[in-house]
Amino acid sequence: MALEKGLVVEKHETDSLEHKVYSFIDSLSEYLPISNDRARLSYDLIKYFWGESDTVDVIVKKNKVKIENITFEELVRKIESGLSEIK
Repeated sequence: MALEKGLVVEKHETDSLEHKVYSFIDSLSEYLPISNDRARLSYDLIKYFWGESDTVDVIVKKNKVKIENITFEELVRKIESGLSEIK
């Protein structure tokens, strides 16, 4: 485990689903500026892959992430597109 700004972050293999989702969501830092928001969102999106969560738009809304430089709808489309490439 690594310590990042007071948060414990578990490291995953680079080919794991977890690594791919966390890396993808981290790449959206221009739109999701808060690291903790991205981590929470990534966790729920992994649960989405496992069939244990709502749709992407509901997940983003439920997480109440701070969004900048993009509309909610555009962000959801961007996330859905990125997740489809991970599958």
